[in-house]
Formats: sequence, C-alpha cells, structure tokens
Amino acid sequence: MAESMQGLKRSHRCTEVSGQNIGETVTVMGWVQRRRNLGALIFADVRDRSGILQVVFDETHIGSDGFAKAGALRNEFVVAVVGKIQKRTAAVNEHLKTGDIELIAEQLRILSEAETPPFPIGENSQTRDEVRLKHRYLDLRRPDIQRNLMLRSRAVHLMREFMAKEGFLEIETPILCKSTPEGARDYLVPSRVHPGSFYALPQSPQLYKQLLMCSGYDRYFQIAKCFRDEDLRADRQPEFTQADMELSFVDIDDVIDVNERLLQYVFKEAVGVEITLPLPRMPWQEAMDRFGSDKPDTRFGMELKDVSELVKDCGFGVFTGALAQGGSVRGINAKGQGAMPRKKIDKLVEFAKGYGAKGLAYLCVNADGTYKSSFAKFMTEEELGALVEAMEGEPGDLLLFAADKTKIVWNALGALRLELAEELGLRNPDQYQFLWITEFPLLEWSEEEERFVAMHHPFTMPMEEDWDRVDSDPGSVRAKAYDIVLNGTELGGGSVRIHQNDIQEKMFEVLGFTKESAHEQFGFLLDAFQYGVPPHAGLAYGVDRMVMHMVHADSIRDVIAFPKVKDASCLMTQAPGEVSEQQLEELQLEIKAVYEEER
Repeated sequence: MAESMQGLKRSHRCTEVSGQNIGETVTVMGWVQRRRNLGALIFADVRDRSGILQVVFDETHIGSDGFAKAGALRNEFVVAVVGKIQKRTAAVNEHLKTGDIELIAEQLRILSEAETPPFPIGENSQTRDEVRLKHRYLDLRRPDIQRNLMLRSRAVHLMREFMAKEGFLEIETPILCKSTPEGARDYLVPSRVHPGSFYALPQSPQLYKQLLMCSGYDRYFQIAKCFRDEDLRADRQPEFTQADMELSFVDIDDVIDVNERLLQYVFKEAVGVEITLPLPRMPWQEAMDRFGSDKPDTRFGMELKDVSELVKDCGFGVFTGALAQGGSVRGINAKGQGAMPRKKIDKLVEFAKGYGAKGLAYLCVNADGTYKSSFAKFMTEEELGALVEAMEGEPGDLLLFAADKTKIVWNALGALRLELAEELGLRNPDQYQFLWITEFPLLEWSEEEERFVAMHHPFTMPMEEDWDRVDSDPGSVRAKAYDIVLNGTELGGGSVRIHQNDIQEKMFEVLGFTKESAHEQFGFLLDAFQYGVPPHAGLAYGVDRMVMHMVHADSIRDVIAFPKVKDASCLMTQAPGEVSEQQLEELQLEIKAVYEEER
C-alpha cells in the first residue's frame, strides 16, 4: 500500500550527503535500485538523479514494523527514508560517490510500489532499442541517460548565459508559420478557421530572425524547436533543437569570433574541454578534394588524392572512361592494410557502391615492393610505380581508387574513409577537432528539378568578387556561408544574408522564381526590406548534435528525452496516430484510401 509523504520533506538528494554529514539526521527519497536481505540486516541502494546511497535497515533502529516493511521492498519501489549518516561498517565502494558512508534507517515510507520492469534499470543497457524506447519513461531512469540530459541542461544554460553577456536578446518566434518551397519537406498543420489552408511547422526561424534585424533588435538568440519531414539517421530527428542567433552590422569574421568564444566557454564549463582559438578554417573546395566531405573528420589522415592527370593516358578503361565523361579518378591510402583479405576488400567495394560508385579499384603494395592489383594488367610497371608514388604508398599499404563523376567519387571515398577509420580505431572520441568550412558554393544543380537550387537558402549573400559570374557560370559563385564542424559532424551553419534588393531579386531569378512567385512566398520579408534593413548574418547550432559529442553518444536519441525512431514514429505514445471523424470534419479534411495497385 502506497503511503503519503505528509510531514516529510526531503533534506538531501542521495549523493548530496558525504562524510561531513556523519551523525546528522537526513531525509532522502528515490527509487530502490537493489535490495539485499541478510537476515538481521537489509541493505537497499536508493537512487535518484544524483546517484546512489546505501541504506541499512536493522530492527534496533527502525523497529519490527519498519523492518518488515523493508523486507517487502522491490526494485523501483519509490521510498522516503529518514535516518542518520554513518561511516560504512563494511568495505568501501570506490565506484560510488557515497561509497564510504551509509544511511542507518529510522523511518521508511513506501510512496509507490512498482511492477518488475521489462529490462534492468542500469548503465550501458544491452536491451534492444525498440524495448527501451517503448518504455522510455523507464529508460530515462538509467543513470547514463540522466547524466546526458543533465549535461544538456547545463550546456543550454551556459549558452544562454554567454549570449546574454554578449548583448543578445532572447526572443521567441512562431511555431505556426507559412510554408516555403526551399529546403526539406515541411510538416503541415491544417487550419480549422481557414478551411483548405495550412500552417507549416518551422524548419528554422530564418525569416523571423531576419525580420527582427529589420526591426532593430541588433542581436537575437533563441533555443528554438524546429521540424523537418525527412529521413532519419543517427544525428537527425524530425523535431530537433537549435541554438539560433542573428547579428546586425557584421560580416563573416564577426560571427565566427563570437561563436568561437561561445564554443570555448560552453565546452570548458560543461565538460572541461579546452579549445584553442582561433579555430582552423578550410574552404569548401579544399575539404571536398582532401576528404570527400564538407564536414570532414580531421582526427586522422587517409586523405583523398586526385590522380586523374596521372592516369589519363593509361590502358585501364575504367579510369580513362570516367575522365572522358568529365569525371575524376581519386584514391585513398589505407596505411598498413595491404594484407587485407580479398573478401574484406570485396565488402569495401559493395560499401562504395552504396554511395553511387560503380565499384573500387585496388592496389596492394606487397612487403617486397611488388604489387597485387585489380587493374595491374592494364598498366605498365612504370605507370603503377608512379601511381603508388603519387599515393605515398609504401610496402604493406592498400590503395583504393574510385573513378566516376567527381561528386560520386567524393561521396564514395569520403564515406569509405570514415568506414575504414571506424574499423581501424582511428577516431579517438576524446579528441575534439573543430573546423570552420567556408566559401561554400552559392548554388548547386538539382538533377531532380533540373535547375539550380540554393545550397543553404535563397537569402545567402554571394561573395562580391564572384557575383559577376552569376549569369555566365552560376555554379562557380561562392557564398558567404560557413559551417562549424566537429569530428566529422556539422554542429551548425550560417551565412551573411542578402540585404540589397537588386542582389535578392537576381538571386530569385537564378533560382527560377518569378517576381510574383517570390513575392507570394516571401512577400512579408521583401516588403520589410523596403523600409531599411541593416547588413546582418547569423548561425544556428544543432543542440542535440553538440551534446551528443560532449557525452560521446552514438546517436542523438541518447541526449533527447523522448526521441522518434527511424520512421519518425514514437514507440511509447504510438504517434502519429489516427484522429476521429469529428476532428476531420471540423478541419474539412477527408482521408483518401490509397490501394497498392495505385502506388
């Protein structure tokens, strides 16, 4: 039978007591982690979010009724215990913060009984994700998950503290917005008051924060909830949290400066990591050429090398064919992996195919200096030797090459580089390698839409020295855009915004907007710009991704209280779910059945 806590008040959390409290009477409350009945003594580990405290029950101090009640305790019972702190009589537990003390119980109340949980409530659970997420309220009791969420709270507090000192105003922007066509898919919300019309949940507060700059607020900041209807992966969720900011009368260096100091402050105060400033910067083109990625992990080498010029006249048709189609031939050197079994190499080939490559060519440099290769018969010894030299190959190395459209080669080798690094243990989680990626292309060609689209968004400022090529060679125009990358993860990104009407109109024209369609989608922003807009720029961090790296988690699900799974559903609440006919009628909506043959 559950009891009331009337008349009791918690004096300490479980690990807020120490040797300094010996002899004091304290009241703790929490969950029973474990109970051990030794006959004359009963031991219970009581857990709350701070950690564990050992409680000792003996009949002398708690009485026969209290002792009998202690004997009925089970895992996850919620209890209140009053007693005195004393030094441990048994062995000290060095793994616990309170391992040298214990609480001698004088009063016990069972505040809530509990059924046996479907999995153990403990650190580093081996329980399947599906089971844990179905019972997320239990999973959240695990000490490692609780530490993650407490650290997240600390990190967000530090961000707010820093931004306030830097003169930023925290201003909330709407959740119900107008749908815009650029970017990922919107989540749509039907309007009851305006039948047939829809709000969109914000993918970011982008337009609103630019309006705030038009309104003279100078420096804006927000911990913003954002939504994107896109496929999930380890560092992506349909709803996520951004640390969002915008600044007036600034250029790239000003934004980078305040954000470098923000990162330095938050990582030092939250996890004790010292960040040396300034952080390195790398142009987008260099990042793609060296790492095959615009979010490179620079904790290890294995960089891509372009050997197109070297093999343009060789006898290997795979190489020359790709070059004839305007592509490139590039390779990576897996140092010391020359003895890799053929079956494992074949798996790497299949892995590369998953990123669009037609295959991989390989060359093993044997210990005696000879070669074992999938294409040796098509090239002379001199050509092979020159290729090995260009790849800085040494006896015992494995050289892997991709030949295709350059974008496919980048994607395949960039992903392969990370896969090999993971297998070889080259990615040290305790190493924090920050990097700014700058000078992104302003535009990228969409094969699907057969037009140029904005790599970031339509309001990104081009680099002034490139703007005269916007008509003749739009793909070569660089943007005043920047991403902050940590260990191969994009933590955040931003840009200097367009504030001149003529450049904005031209940008819309290049993106295929007519004046009418641009005004239909973004009229409120364009109208605001007619009344005086300052030069402005901004950036947004993925809070979930940042905390994921702080705690060395493999997925952002481990730092979000109630995450979704791969199909964007919630196993705990069963969302999304069906709604009643009455709700649909109020919204003037009708569900149309789609049969398999129509799909």
